[in-house]
Amino acid sequence: MTYVQGFLLPVKTARKADYKEIAEKSWVLFKEYGALNCCEAWGVAVPDGKVTSFPMAVKKEDDETVVFSWIVWPDQKTADACMATMESDPRWEEVMPNANEIMSMKRMIFGGFEPLVSY
Repeated sequence: MTYVQGFLLPVKTARKADYKEIAEKSWVLFKEYGALNCCEAWGVAVPDGKVTSFPMAVKKEDDETVVFSWIVWPDQKTADACMATMESDPRWEEVMPNANEIMSMKRMIFGGFEPLVSY
């Protein structure tokens, strides 16, 4: 059964092109480590909520945009093995040398999911 990792994070709006470059370079590594596909979605209609919302969840600041992304893996074992390489494979640092200037990793929300229904 496939496994999906989902991510929600705030990205500096003015750094959209930089974020896209990081996403494209990251995909090369994710794919090498076994990812089946990936989607990076730039928020264009992401309203503030009264009780909760995507912007509230990541504590979005005025100069930021919410990004929603996911990676599909063949299984959780493959995903976990890839994530473990982020501390040992120096190519990850090459892909994201200035990531903290572009996005807030501290306010990123992520999790792993088993598909319930997929079309």
